[in-house]
Amino acid sequence: MYTFKKEERLCNKRLLDKLFHSGSSFLCYPFRVSWLQAPEPQQATVQVVFAVAKKRYRRAVDRNLIKRRTREAYRVHKQELLYKPLQEQNKQLILSVNYIGKEINDFAFMDKKMAKLMVQLCEQVYASTYKAV
Repeated sequence: MYTFKKEERLCNKRLLDKLFHSGSSFLCYPFRVSWLQAPEPQQATVQVVFAVAKKRYRRAVDRNLIKRRTREAYRVHKQELLYKPLQEQNKQLILSVNYIGKEINDFAFMDKKMAKLMVQLCEQVYASTYKAV
């Protein structure tokens, strides 16, 4: 239940290009989220990539720490806050979570913000579904 498997990681360059060229995005500080409904069926409900700017955090140790905390917060909340609402709507997403904060925050802060981000993402997907119809 609380896993983060290979199928859930976004590695496909073609999908990444499509995500950044034609996807929607929003800000939920300290994260910037880009998302796109999956063009073809995929194994996982959501495929996600996490990124931290090298320009802002020069040391790899800092970037890895931020990515580790972000992935952990995602892993803990994804099932109840993201997968269940998306499966009810029969949707699959491609997702990018970029850390744009100016300082390295503790896990409790990132955890709270990740939960808020997932709720906001589900609302946007829901709104885009009924705006298109």
